Amino acid sequence: MQSTQSPKSTKPKYIFVTGGVLSSLGKGITSSSIATLLQHSGFNVSILKIDPYINVDPGTMSPLEHGEVFVTSDGAETDLDIGHYERFLNKDFHKTNNFTTGQIYLSVIDKERRGEYLGKTIQIVPHIVDEIKHRIHLAGAQSDFLIVELGGTVGDMEGMPYLEAMRQLKHELGSKQVISVHVTLIPLIRAAGELKTKPTQHSVQELRRIGISPQILVARCERTLDKELKKKLAMSCDVDDDSVIVAKDSQSIYKCPLDLLQEGILVPIARRFNLGELSPNMDEWDMLVKKIISPKDSITIGFVGKYLSLKESYKSLTEALIHAGAHINTRVEILWIDSESLQNSAQESAQEGGKCALDEVDSILIPGGFGERGIEGKLQAIKYARERNIPLLGICLGMQLAIIEYARNVLGIAEANSTEFDKEAREPIIYLIEDFIDSQGKKQVRTHSSPMGGTMRLGEYACAIKKGSKLHAAYKQDCIKERHRHRYEVNPAYKQRLEEGGMLISGESNGLIEAIELANHPWFVAVQFHPEFTSRLKNPNPIILEFLRQSLAHKRVH
Repeated sequence: MQSTQSPKSTKPKYIFVTGGVLSSLGKGITSSSIATLLQHSGFNVSILKIDPYINVDPGTMSPLEHGEVFVTSDGAETDLDIGHYERFLNKDFHKTNNFTTGQIYLSVIDKERRGEYLGKTIQIVPHIVDEIKHRIHLAGAQSDFLIVELGGTVGDMEGMPYLEAMRQLKHELGSKQVISVHVTLIPLIRAAGELKTKPTQHSVQELRRIGISPQILVARCERTLDKELKKKLAMSCDVDDDSVIVAKDSQSIYKCPLDLLQEGILVPIARRFNLGELSPNMDEWDMLVKKIISPKDSITIGFVGKYLSLKESYKSLTEALIHAGAHINTRVEILWIDSESLQNSAQESAQEGGKCALDEVDSILIPGGFGERGIEGKLQAIKYARERNIPLLGICLGMQLAIIEYARNVLGIAEANSTEFDKEAREPIIYLIEDFIDSQGKKQVRTHSSPMGGTMRLGEYACAIKKGSKLHAAYKQDCIKERHRHRYEVNPAYKQRLEEGGMLISGESNGLIEAIELANHPWFVAVQFHPEFTSRLKNPNPIILEFLRQSLAHKRVH
């Protein structure tokens, strides 16, 4: 709620968040936390993530290279920080909330080819910088605040045009409308037992060299800074004493807004923007965080994936489990199971009469993915869940594999397969979207052409839910909207055989199969969409929440 504040301005205020010393300091969480505090103070807040890489978007990057690709409701493939923004602020963001250097240069070159620059020589300044500023203004339209997170680290060659855009916006709009927050590392030298401020001083000097003086420092450190170190940082970096904000490692990323609030970060923000006193209502947030940190119950979920060397590949899904767990006061322990190694270990355990990894879990989660690698292990996990009545949730590829496993082992369609794994499959129960559209002449669905070949079904689609199904019990709605990111669909030619064989088609979209479940199983549900993309701390996704409830209800005695 708002307290003793000045009337809101019709012009957006900008907070730029930069990072110094090294990457992965938590600029995204810092940006999300500041935005959350301002939102809970009564403001309309938006966030923008700028990625300095030259890729047009992360859609063609390997999950092991970049981590998760987050999909917005309007079908944009974006950086995973957009997921943090949505989860913290409980609102949808769009393609305007994330852009890359590749998009900037592509746009400027297209304009030059169309003659929009009237034959002028195209340069970084002003043309590239002007395009950056235009997109920043676009993202901030209709908002009281726009938080702008600049990816990378100060001093990176790729980030220079963006820092120049920041400098120019500060010059054009003034210090009452633009401030800079610099997130930096205060390393602990264990041999000496000292926290060192010199890297931060050098990072701030680099910013000042190009005309930017940060107004607030967020000091990432392992332990708190004493008053003398804070004063030293304030003096050497030319910020106010109350503008050095300590950000220690936290027990949960969702505790970070509370930590920053306790450190007093809203005091310098309010002063700089002439807002009066800010008093955010964080009671509900605080209650949920306490349930994340000290829950009443616990369950263990077998997470059967193939990108386990970089768990950021599944960031939205792991965060969704945390959200849902908080709402049922339960800690979700994830047992990471490499799908490539699962099949061999399961076979060996069966031969020896021993246990496999799946024997240690209360439920099984099969996430999305691309390609043939690790598929047999996922099929093994699905069969295990089906035969032993273990709760299972399959997502995207997980649903497709659940159908293949059922077709092979229950319906007797031994050669059931996906054309993703075998282009000449004799029983193509899963196949390419364009094949479905072209050959069946169904209603047009929104697809996006991919530079890697084929089409992608991206973004939000409506799904009609069958009454009486487990899906309907979870969502309590006849129609929902969820997000997609995939190329392959269930072949509708097999729908009748699946239903006659005991599989319930519980969700459909324009003739496309969106969800399946097994009626004679305690809880076996799989969906084509990605429910994790719409899960937030204050509003967990219903099907993931129900999956955890069922996992708790069917908790095994190990």
